[in-house]
Amino acid sequence: MTAPCAQPRTHGPGAKDVRVVVVGSGLAGLTAACDLADAGFAVTVLEARSRLGGATFSFHRDGLTVDNGQHVALRCCTAYLALLERLGSADGLDMQDRFRVPVLAPGGRFAELRRADVRAPLHLAPAIARYSALRPLDRLRVVRAALALRTLDPDDTALDAVSFGDWLDRHGQNAATRDRLWNLITVAALNGECSQVSLASAAKVFRTALLDSADGADIGIPRWPLEELHVRPAEKYLLERAARVRTHSPVRGITPMRERFLVRMDDEVLDADAVVLAVPPDTALRVSPGRAGLRQWQLSRLGAVPIVNVHVVYERPVTRLPFAAAVSSPIQWMFDRTAAAGLTSGQYLALSLSAAETWLTTPASALRDVFLAELARFFPEAATARCSRFFVTRQRRATFRQGPGSNDLRAAQRTALPGLVLAGSWTATGWPDTMEGAVRSGHRAADLVAAHLAGGVSR
Repeated sequence: MTAPCAQPRTHGPGAKDVRVVVVGSGLAGLTAACDLADAGFAVTVLEARSRLGGATFSFHRDGLTVDNGQHVALRCCTAYLALLERLGSADGLDMQDRFRVPVLAPGGRFAELRRADVRAPLHLAPAIARYSALRPLDRLRVVRAALALRTLDPDDTALDAVSFGDWLDRHGQNAATRDRLWNLITVAALNGECSQVSLASAAKVFRTALLDSADGADIGIPRWPLEELHVRPAEKYLLERAARVRTHSPVRGITPMRERFLVRMDDEVLDADAVVLAVPPDTALRVSPGRAGLRQWQLSRLGAVPIVNVHVVYERPVTRLPFAAAVSSPIQWMFDRTAAAGLTSGQYLALSLSAAETWLTTPASALRDVFLAELARFFPEAATARCSRFFVTRQRRATFRQGPGSNDLRAAQRTALPGLVLAGSWTATGWPDTMEGAVRSGHRAADLVAAHLAGGVSR
């Protein structure tokens, strides 16, 4: 698998006189803007909020630099990794030499998933064979199911109508196996348990990351905050190419005017030859003209699933693990963010809770009671170390609901209006709602705009 945009793109002379507005500054919008600026177009990025970054941003609290959520990149995320190389920030991602996930269970029990240095799919056989969180017979059944999963085509539309959980039932996967293995992946990658996600989306995740290549699932964890990893580098990249980047600039509507567009804000109207709408689906519906062909009934059915992040700072270190998954516990994934946050003493752990409807409205005080007790169960030092800071961040609409039938609801990036295109991980990228999907959508949006404008010039 190769990166779709490892090098800057160019689209011919005369582009500098063509104005393109990119609405939204998440990964999709920033990627599209970088591509279009490299092509020589006059790019303006409009962001409604006071900061860039969309769903992947950092903020400052009590001397810490905190990411709004814990994001990782796998080696199969070639478009995102190529973007970091392009922005000069690839050193900010700590990539494993080989896939390895510590898996914790209460009572101090420890298991591990680690790939072997052999060809796929044999690279995972030793990991499953030694995975002590499962009984030996269940491990054998997992291998059989994995081999069957490898034969599925994620692009088969029939698979999108089927629940991954139902498929696992038919392939001998019991509740313990789903809880201690399959859900570790689907909850993290698809923001839903096996029973809640479509078979097509699950097949895409497992085949791309774990089954089709030996190194696809190697995990890259940001050693820098997200604002330093891709937000600020992208802004710098754009400004160096004479692009305009504007915050506090909400777009209220887009009006097609012959072969151009009027982009309306509160006190200003911008004239554009093309527009990239890199915003959530509800915003795209609100600001796009009716002639664009976006269907409210379709996009509203995508829904949304929350992610809750629990942030715990101890006065002294309680674990040496840089990250770990957990089973039979409300803790799903734990990350040591001490260095990345700029903490000079003690330890800062971030707990990522996906498919978090249960925790979304739970008061922080109740979350503190639950998760400090859970951390003490896993790490003896946490039982005696003082928690100096505890806070919670909540992403109410972290991803769309990637359940059965969801892929059929995702909008095409090309709208019915030439020159108006969509970008975002919720669009029909063929990837889950991830950073990789967002970057790929940005590349696709830029390509659609460039092709349209090239056709307009030729006429």
